Amino acid sequence: MVSANRHDGPTVNDEPGGTSVQGTGGGGKRRSPLSRTTVLRAALELVDTDGLEALSMRRLGQRLDRDPMALYRYAANRDALLDGLTELLLDQWVIAAAGDADTAWQDQLRRAAHRFRALVLKHPHVVPLLVTRPLSTPLGLRPLGALRPLEQLLAVFTRAGFGPSGALHAYRAYYGFLIGHVINELEEFVVNADEDDAGLRLGLDRLPESDFPHLRSLASQLLDYDGEAELDQGITIVLQGLQAQLESPARAPH
Repeated sequence: MVSANRHDGPTVNDEPGGTSVQGTGGGGKRRSPLSRTTVLRAALELVDTDGLEALSMRRLGQRLDRDPMALYRYAANRDALLDGLTELLLDQWVIAAAGDADTAWQDQLRRAAHRFRALVLKHPHVVPLLVTRPLSTPLGLRPLGALRPLEQLLAVFTRAGFGPSGALHAYRAYYGFLIGHVINELEEFVVNADEDDAGLRLGLDRLPESDFPHLRSLASQLLDYDGEAELDQGITIVLQGLQAQLESPARAPH
């Protein structure tokens, strides 16, 4: 979620309920009622464990101990599930935490960046959806939970002094950097963990040295990659660039 008051999941089209269903096994064990949130959480757990390819109504029904047909009340199809996972993740991203009201906008965005990284690293299989799902849905038709980070980041940039167009450009630069960073961090670098040589551990020995001299020379630096430090260094560059635009209105987009 993106406000100071945390909640447990998406609020859009979230049905609290249904009725409890009696189980068929020994003793008629009472099962928890279904809701859109419980279905999406189960889908996220399935994807976390087995990857996006494993997500289907059949597998999700098995995980929830429900007839897969019962799930269509909460998600019309697999695409709706994928959109719901994007919403579920983004709706948990805290942009403005309690106590941030008096915090400088740069510090607030730095903290939000680290929260974003921590959140998506818990659910790495969902990261591709953050890039691909918006491409299939017009902005105004996306789930509201998926739009809350955009709305609140625009509010941060507006309070910082950016005009409407400038705030939008600032958001694109900021969020684009975050997505690019986590994709880089989640790349599988080590292929031979037992090797002592950095190049061999990364598999760079397979690359022709004449074609990739620079990449092969960076073996030790690639192996020592620190995602948190790299994020902090990159966000510093982004924020300094945005501050420079804010201080030079003639160059800033209006």
